[in-house]
Amino acid sequence: MTDRMLSDAHNLKKLIREAEALADESMIAFSRLKQAMISARQNPGVEVCTGQRALMRLNQAESQAIAMSTSLLRVHDELSKVAREQMAGDPGIPTEIPAEETAPVGPDEQMRELAR
Repeated sequence: MTDRMLSDAHNLKKLIREAEALADESMIAFSRLKQAMISARQNPGVEVCTGQRALMRLNQAESQAIAMSTSLLRVHDELSKVAREQMAGDPGIPTEIPAEETAPVGPDEQMRELAR
């Protein structure tokens, strides 16, 4: 393993974690926005259906963010496999991502996961 390979590996590790953190931050931001939207329409002067289409679109954006996060987990898993193959002898602890965490899910399964 060369110094260049080690440097590249450390850079990739840093960047994938940054990307994962940004995905999580976007999901947190969506959650805060949804909470604020629902709270705003609880105002007695606002119709109960106000903003429903916006909430539906936000829900779609949240689903896309979760899909993005899952894709990043898959990227992380693939990079970990490359690291195990290419970085033999590296004393670091490899990242293990359970297969069920990156398995595709349909809308019904997503709802069950969210209910957990």
